[in-house]
Amino acid sequence: MPETAISVVMGVYNGAPRLAQTIESVLAQTCGDFEFIIINDGSTDKQVAAILAAYAARDARMAIVNKHNEGLTVALAEGCRRARGAYIARIDVGDVMAPERLSAQKAVLDAHSGCHLVSCAVSFHGPDWEALWVNRGRPATVEPVTVLSERDGDGLQADIPHHGSVMFRRSAYAAAGGYRPAFYYGQDWDLWYRLAEAGSFCVVPRVLYRARFFPDAISMAQSQRQQCIAQLSLAAHQLRKRGLPDLAVVSRAQAFRPSRSAADRERGGSAAGYYFIGEALRRRGNPECRAYFLQAIKGRPWSLKSWLRLLQSTRLRGSRDSVAEW
Repeated sequence: MPETAISVVMGVYNGAPRLAQTIESVLAQTCGDFEFIIINDGSTDKQVAAILAAYAARDARMAIVNKHNEGLTVALAEGCRRARGAYIARIDVGDVMAPERLSAQKAVLDAHSGCHLVSCAVSFHGPDWEALWVNRGRPATVEPVTVLSERDGDGLQADIPHHGSVMFRRSAYAAAGGYRPAFYYGQDWDLWYRLAEAGSFCVVPRVLYRARFFPDAISMAQSQRQQCIAQLSLAAHQLRKRGLPDLAVVSRAQAFRPSRSAADRERGGSAAGYYFIGEALRRRGNPECRAYFLQAIKGRPWSLKSWLRLLQSTRLRGSRDSVAEW
């Protein structure tokens, strides 16, 4: 029998200033029957280990695992391997969850034995909690839905708003084979397909999770690689659907690994990230977008689209959106 209802799993690599708020949101859950497993993936910032140790000393539900750096996928696989809960919930550093998030998602899985994964609506924000947009996900219902089509070539008929917003059955995760290290980018897509092949999904249509975009995030620097991984995840699913092994596709996914120097990756990724956040703010009429476009131009002075958006943003006179309480 599981020793706790829920295992919350998080991988950490640096980002010390973002840690406390995330941890506090987990420890403040109305559902207290959980463990919080944090994998410190070889953080070079010494403050990370100090912050984690301080919180672990205060709350026995926290378990800290320190390891050498191998990337998020391996860190998450390690956290899930150590999980004792019937359900595994995710969260990413820098994000926060509503106090009732775990209770609401647990209730869905408790009520529907055939449901393998439940997500929720997610509000997305900039690094200083500037409001960007809300993704309500699909299927936006607490009634589980089959999310795989019988037609060849169709992908996942679901929109999981954010990797950190999910809770899934530990038994289903184990049966599906868990996170696969070959999928360094987009490990979530690969897992969603394999979970969906054996069970249904649902999305609680309430905002229970707030996610932040940071200019230096992997999703900014490696968006094209993530798109390729999403396509490979679909190709692997199609092979399994025909009763064939997916090893060839897994090998192709393995080829998508970090290749550029850390400095180049940081400069390119940050410029793209600043532009992405700035454009989301500009579309909301928020003049704070200008600061992001200026940073994007600083990283890539030759980017004509950044200069164009900066010029267009000079006409904005609105004020920043406030972040509503849960």
